[in-house]
Amino acid sequence: MTTRPQSYDEMIRPDGSVTTPYKHYQTWFNAQDPARLHSKSQEAEAFFRRTGITFNVYGEADAQERLIPFDLVPRILSHREWSRLSKGIEQRVRAINAFIWDIYNRQEILRAGRIPKELIAHNDAFLPQMMRFTPPGNVYTHIVGTDIVRTGDGDFFVLEDNARTPSGVSYMLENRETMLQMFPELFARIRVQPVSDYPKNLRRSLAACAPQACEGKPRVAVLTPGIHNSAYFEHSFLADQMGAELVEGHDLRVVDGRIAMRTTQGYRVVDVLYRRIDDDFLDPLNFNPDSLLGVPGIMDVYRAGGITIANAPGAGIADDKAIYSYMPDIVEFYTGEKAILKNVETHRCAEPEALKYVLDNLAELVVKEVHGSGGYGMLVGPAASKKELAAFRDKLQANPGNYIAQPTLSLSTVPIFVDQGLAPRHVDLRPFVLVSPQGVNITPGGLTRVALTEGSLVVNSSQGGGTKDTWVLED
Repeated sequence: MTTRPQSYDEMIRPDGSVTTPYKHYQTWFNAQDPARLHSKSQEAEAFFRRTGITFNVYGEADAQERLIPFDLVPRILSHREWSRLSKGIEQRVRAINAFIWDIYNRQEILRAGRIPKELIAHNDAFLPQMMRFTPPGNVYTHIVGTDIVRTGDGDFFVLEDNARTPSGVSYMLENRETMLQMFPELFARIRVQPVSDYPKNLRRSLAACAPQACEGKPRVAVLTPGIHNSAYFEHSFLADQMGAELVEGHDLRVVDGRIAMRTTQGYRVVDVLYRRIDDDFLDPLNFNPDSLLGVPGIMDVYRAGGITIANAPGAGIADDKAIYSYMPDIVEFYTGEKAILKNVETHRCAEPEALKYVLDNLAELVVKEVHGSGGYGMLVGPAASKKELAAFRDKLQANPGNYIAQPTLSLSTVPIFVDQGLAPRHVDLRPFVLVSPQGVNITPGGLTRVALTEGSLVVNSSQGGGTKDTWVLED
């Protein structure tokens, strides 16, 4: 698939002039020796490899660890652009938290007919164990990653909401650290808002959600599935940066109605558990009985007020892609305001008319699994072969409720550094949001993912995408 001519480039206007946020960067870039930049690009790769910033690709026979390619041209947003984006993100995150509370308590939005009841009742992400229980501080989504795409100067769309265990923040932090080391003169010339306080803010935000049983300073731990998980680097990185313990399920047990972790001095109580495992594996006594990753009985301790789990079990009901299509209604229902950030038009294949439209226009649409993530299980119609289209048509007809479809957006482009200089590539953005009783904290920037293949719209690292440092300029 080739890049569509109408794609909006965030750095270069159609007449060849440079957009305002990039003017100082372009002046600096034009003065650089290309050989130095190529050397710096190789230096960044060596740094990432030395630091261990890798991920695994599931399903590959050799399960080899890979580096996520890093591009040294930053993605730059003006203060004005970020201000509008962050207001829309905060509005959306507050609405999501209110929606999850309502679904597990009064269900007013269902009684009002704004969302079909069957969309909740038949949803794998809905956990009956969370009914009539409110987490400490009334926070369900402690950490949210909101995926945003851009199609024009002021046209931002939310592509999806990640309210379960959003990943990628370690790459945001390491990308910035790498740029600071390689080009300190750039940051002296251009005033960029910092992102380095994210781990400190994360710990503070989690501690503010400590359970009622907590005594003294809250003890925070990060629960990881272990070294074979694709995001293990991030789990260990965040635990280290926060000054928190990194634990696996077998390190934890129920002691006197609390969750305690094994240490060289015996078992010590954990107050807040930042879990990076899915709901189904969290507690073999309440969910998947075969799970070896979780902690038997942790849900009972949680419901009794003995621990905070972040994000809350059952929060995934909000990032279901069928629920996503109702987000404008959800935002309006809980805030009384129109959504600041728009949704992408979404066809729910469970509905017969929508399914017919999708089947008739499959070659022009992007089709996703309702519970899919990481770019797996999706179809990009314009890039698919006839064989792939036919196979996906069969999947849709066999299980239409498992899919939604969206138009193929002309995502904005940002230049990447290639042998010939600069070349446009499509990007998305995942800002990271922290929620606590003290408020909503949005790190200025986020993780920009870039489709390194010319014309490709798939930015996921698991599908060959790379990353960029994301700059939000000071006012």
